[in-house]
Amino acid sequence: MSISSRFSVGIHILSLLDVNKHQSSANTSEFLATSVNTNPAVIRKIIGMLRNEGLVKTKPGIAGAELAKDLSQVTLLDVYKAVHAVKDNELFNIHDNPNPKCMVGRNIQHSIAQHFSDAQRALEEKLESITVDQVVSQIVKDEIKIE
Repeated sequence: MSISSRFSVGIHILSLLDVNKHQSSANTSEFLATSVNTNPAVIRKIIGMLRNEGLVKTKPGIAGAELAKDLSQVTLLDVYKAVHAVKDNELFNIHDNPNPKCMVGRNIQHSIAQHFSDAQRALEEKLESITVDQVVSQIVKDEIKIE
């Protein structure tokens, strides 16, 4: 099972909102969708998730979104959780019905469950150590290298 692409799209949206925060043009779902190369409906859904967690602001009846927090205060873990990238403790799924008549089948779930949980915790600790502001800084550095 892979982590939902909503996670990377959420980071993309926040990064683009930050890069464009001083632009006069509205950060509409259509504009954001062009950058992500997806449908505006997908963007609206993810913006709604980010808004519910207090990461972006929108105004009813007015197109566009803006950041609700400085991105130095928003970690990748915040985005990961906001967009429900995976269900709690389900980054790794364990198959449901191994054969109980087999020694491995009887014991596999218990034998790997803690390892999977530890691995998910390690991932989440890493995501918590990186801010979206750091991602934006890297985007800007990479863009300067291209020019």
